[in-house]
Amino acid sequence: MASYSKINSFNALKTLNVGSAQYQIFSLQQAAPKLGDIHKLPKSLKVLLENLLRFEDNQTVSAAHIHALVDWQKTKTSDQEIQYRPARVLMQDFTGVPAVVDLAAMRAAMAKAGGDPEKINPLSPVDLVIDHSVMV
Repeated sequence: MASYSKINSFNALKTLNVGSAQYQIFSLQQAAPKLGDIHKLPKSLKVLLENLLRFEDNQTVSAAHIHALVDWQKTKTSDQEIQYRPARVLMQDFTGVPAVVDLAAMRAAMAKAGGDPEKINPLSPVDLVIDHSVMV
């Protein structure tokens, strides 16, 4: 399961109450006072912005990455990469089977080197869809 940010530089972390359940969310509306005018960002960039806020850790995602995405509005261009971290990856058999083989090879190499092969895992949950028969 994904590990969310302990850093909340933009005060985006908010508790959402739904019935008797409570959920922690990262609210763009709550972050807006520290980020500036984010209301005109395209919806696709708002999704990416929420993702960056959720995973801000000052290592893979920093406040500078978040500001770079918001600053895109000024020129509609950027030379910065977006440090997007998907919640789940969906792979078809064409790409998924080689990935599974690679994981198995890495785990075997780790075991051969005396390490713990259980430490070799994807960072995001992965669903593999086999839509063709696979011959072994």
